[in-house]
Amino acid sequence: MNDPLKPGEKTPQKKKGGFFNLIVTALLVFMLISALYSLIFGNVKKTDEIPLSQIAQLISQEQVKKITVEGEKIIVTFLDDTQKRSKKEAESSLSETLSNYGVSKELLNKVEFEIKNQTGLGYFLLNALPIILPIAFILLFLWIISRQMRGTGMQVFSFGQSRARITDPNDKSQRVTFKDVAGVKEAKEELKEIVDFLRNPKKFLDIGARIPKGVILTGAPGTGKTLLARAVAGEAGVPFFHLSGSEFVEMFVGVGASRVRDLFKMAKKVAPAIVFVDEIDAVGRVRGTGYGGGNDEREQTLNQILVEMDGFEPNEKLIVMAATNRPDVLDPALLRPGRFDRRVILDLPDRNDREEILKIHGRGKPLGEDVNLKIVAERTPGFSGADLYSLMNEGAILAAREARKKVSQFDLIRAIEKVMLGPERRSHLFSLEEKKITAYHEAGHALAASVLKYSDPVHKVSIVARGHAGGYTLKLPLEDRRLQSRREFLDDIVVSLSGYAAEQMIFGDVTTGPSSDLQVATALARDMVTKYGMSEGLGAVALESTGGRILFGAGVREGEYSEAVAARIDAEVSKIVSEAMVRAEEILKKHKKILNVIAQRLIETETLEQEEFEKLLVVHGIEPKRAK
Repeated sequence: MNDPLKPGEKTPQKKKGGFFNLIVTALLVFMLISALYSLIFGNVKKTDEIPLSQIAQLISQEQVKKITVEGEKIIVTFLDDTQKRSKKEAESSLSETLSNYGVSKELLNKVEFEIKNQTGLGYFLLNALPIILPIAFILLFLWIISRQMRGTGMQVFSFGQSRARITDPNDKSQRVTFKDVAGVKEAKEELKEIVDFLRNPKKFLDIGARIPKGVILTGAPGTGKTLLARAVAGEAGVPFFHLSGSEFVEMFVGVGASRVRDLFKMAKKVAPAIVFVDEIDAVGRVRGTGYGGGNDEREQTLNQILVEMDGFEPNEKLIVMAATNRPDVLDPALLRPGRFDRRVILDLPDRNDREEILKIHGRGKPLGEDVNLKIVAERTPGFSGADLYSLMNEGAILAAREARKKVSQFDLIRAIEKVMLGPERRSHLFSLEEKKITAYHEAGHALAASVLKYSDPVHKVSIVARGHAGGYTLKLPLEDRRLQSRREFLDDIVVSLSGYAAEQMIFGDVTTGPSSDLQVATALARDMVTKYGMSEGLGAVALESTGGRILFGAGVREGEYSEAVAARIDAEVSKIVSEAMVRAEEILKKHKKILNVIAQRLIETETLEQEEFEKLLVVHGIEPKRAK
């Protein structure tokens, strides 16, 4: 691509039906021109033509008022203001011609003569316009069609050109810096060296250091990988080429490789620069897994990326940044030193980081005096930066919906549940029997979570439908944690099964309500057995990888174990779930009195907040976890 796209400019795309639209437009324009021509020239007054001898006779009878001469054309106006036309001889004047017809000078002096000098251009246009206009329109129409056809043909030659968007460092409206990114302190420290290298390479080159060729950002979705890459470009003040990995892949083999070559050619022209490939796993997956053969489009594109990053022509002032949330599926050749020299891991934000992120997303939003972002941060463990952005936005929407000028704490608390579970469905009405079943179901979850030592404390219990859930029990940990023990897993399984156990104990039957709880409990038990080595029967064996497909850069079949081992896995999962069900039933039988109280209160109020719920626990001799 000889001319790079301007900052923020996207590759133009042809609209469907363009030729048909062109034909229709041309017909409408032609009809409009015809109508205007008829309107203009159709309204010209037509006058009768008479010979000069008759004009001389009428002048002699003193019936002529005025004679207008325009070149060879004569317009005669009579006393009754009617007009007639005639033509004079080109070699002689009109007065001489009329004198030859016997008109005296006295009679000629009684007639008003007006001489108009007709220009050649006006005369030509007046007579030629009816012919020139249709011809010009036809020529214009043919030119537009040929241009359209030429553009379609040229698309074949531009098919392999890069479609990267460019962010100009001087564009203040799109500039992002490290101040706009909260949390991820270690990641920012790693990337500050890249910025320093782009700003002042001499300091590093003098000591023999070379600029890293590539930086790969990995982390869960929504942790800010793309935002951090834009911040690096904004801090360094260099051009930023950004595109998605899927934009390389086409149905034709070789197109992706051509676009890679063109992208690096564009970037080298304006180096130092940063090339950012988002979702690089779309083209960077491990090769040789048997999918698509060895000559498919994706592998050709990956090969070209490998060559451009560290081939025979090394790029001294060009840094390639990439982002993915699946680093386990990437090809080892892509991750080796010399290509992606640095791996920057972005974790989910902790409590302090969440508070800083909320402050950034709160800019431009009028927050009420009661807003405490620290409390909001405490109630959002596991939220990513994208989730927190959505939370603040939903809080502002809730305030605007109720015609308030400021966002209150209540709006943000409601927004937390909306982001986690979905919007409330107040119109989803339960029958009295369904409401009772749902109340006991949620009361079973809440009671088990309050009694079990390693379960998280309950913050809210509700039987109001939200999202796909008919009711919900909101549990939040007392503090952020990166590790989870076997005891905590087991208690979580018990809590998940307590709703099922409550329905069975109170009503002697079960409904479809606990289906998602059963899926969660079973999946958690299977992970304990196959991934975390927490099974007493099978021991410390990892039978499945975290990704389920790729392990240590090699293809792995899901369930790569014998049928005998699969049967033992099923037996261990069933054992864990069965033991958890027994524990859930014991807890509910022991505390059946408070189970009835919680369920009855839910039927009456539909929602129990943490403070009211803990009062019920204290009255019945259960100490809340928060008090401990």
